[in-house]
Formats: sequence, C-alpha cells, structure tokens
Amino acid sequence: MDLSARLNARDYTIAHLLDEHTALTTPQLAAALFGSPITCQHRLNTLRKLQFVNRFIRNQPTHPRPMCWVAGPLSARYVALARDENPPTTKSVHQRAERIMASAKLDHLLGVNDFFIALLAHARTDEQTRLARWWSERSSAAAFGRRIHPDGHGLWTDGKSSVGFFVEYDTGSETIGRLVDKVPAYQRLRDDGGPDYPVLFIVQSPVREQHLHQRLAAGPGTSVTIATTGPHAGGDPAGAVWRLVGGGPRRSLLELPGTHGQKGPINPGPPTAADDPLRLLQHR
Repeated sequence: MDLSARLNARDYTIAHLLDEHTALTTPQLAAALFGSPITCQHRLNTLRKLQFVNRFIRNQPTHPRPMCWVAGPLSARYVALARDENPPTTKSVHQRAERIMASAKLDHLLGVNDFFIALLAHARTDEQTRLARWWSERSSAAAFGRRIHPDGHGLWTDGKSSVGFFVEYDTGSETIGRLVDKVPAYQRLRDDGGPDYPVLFIVQSPVREQHLHQRLAAGPGTSVTIATTGPHAGGDPAGAVWRLVGGGPRRSLLELPGTHGQKGPINPGPPTAADDPLRLLQHR
C-alpha cells in the first residue's frame, strides 16, 4: 500500500504477465508494453529496487541470454490478493525464481512467450487487431479439462473475425514422431465437445517443417486443422506465414479455419474481457 502511488496500470500488467507466463525478457516486455527498450529497462530497474520484480541472467558458453524478469515479492503478493488468494511468502517467491533460472526448459518457455509477444507487438501497430486471450500451458490444460497440454493457447481477432489456436513450440529436442503423437489428444478434445481450433506447430528449420508435414500426411489422418511455421517463413505470426497440412499457399493467422463451438466443461468458449492480457491498460 505504501508503494501504490508509485505504481501504474502497466506495472500491474507486468505483474499479471509474469505470474501467468513465468519469465519474460527485457526485449519481450519492451515490445509488448513500452515505447522504447531504454524506457523499459529504466522502469524495470525501478520496479526491481521496489522489490516488485526480480531478474536474472543465465549465460551459457556461445549462448548469451538477455535479462530475464520474474515476479518479485510484491508483484506476487499483489496478484494473489487480486485473486482473493493467500499471498506467497518472500522465501517461496525467491525459490520459484531460482527454479526458473535453473530450469532446463527455460529456452523453450522463452520461445513460446516470444510467439505471443510478437502478436502483442503486432497489435500495437494495427489497432484493428488484438490478442484477446493468452494462456500459459498450466492455464490451458486446466481450461480444457486436462485433455490437452499445449505450450499455450490464444485467441486472435481483428474485431470482425477471430481464431483460437493451440501452440506447440518445437526446439528440436523431440523426435518428429513425438510431435505427431500430440495430435490425437486434440482430435479427442474436439470430438468430445471441445473447440475446433487449429494446432500451430512452430519449428526451427524448413527441413524439420517438411519432415513434419510428410509424417502427418502419411499418418491415419485427422479432422483437426494443423498449420506450421518457423523463423524461415517470416517474423510476424499474424501474417501469411502458416502452412496448412494438406497443401496450399501460406496463410495469415486469421485465415486459418476454426470455430469456438459451444461453451461447456471442456470448452471455455469465446474470450471475455477478463481474458485480455492487457485488460488493465485503458488504451486497450
């Protein structure tokens, strides 16, 4: 409460984003919420001094990493109280930060977050578009009855049309067969009353993308829409970078087929105002 006069809606938005998505880098937060990287860095440093956020760098040989930001004791306390939950202890917040820093899945996590941050950055340059929902793996699994465990779920809209989607982010550490094995769970979810959302595979090379398409085409078949992309296809995930399994030119995200279906136990339905990751910012 003593710091409330020094905090603003963007600071509280950062708190919610870090709670939901675990860790975000300085460039990611700058792209989503700030006018310049310098302004972003200065504000984050101020919030760190207030113990609102915390940071770490886990450099590896030949693999430098930008500054990673995680929840601090006060932002974790704020988010818990905003949800009418008991706030975590300072010790548990620090332990969580240390587990994130040491996690072997950190690169994967930041890659997933990069995808969604790129959509938020796109929406800042195109007022007709909006990332109306961005859920982490944890929240996605819970919302869809734990039938699926995507790396993330989102809903992209231009005000007239929208598309929900599930993200599977591939770093190359799994076999192509393991990626293909994820598809039947989405088929079962759809068949049992879940939404008909496309599954988006993000791969790191055109060769891997081609191999994935070949394996999917040779499989038993599915009515789930599957699309793929990677850095080689372009840097804007909202643009015409998505290659549908089955052929055809690459499509934009809004051109991918999909429907919300009927809201139910394993289908959260269309987004609500509470789903908007930037809901606390007045300009959104």
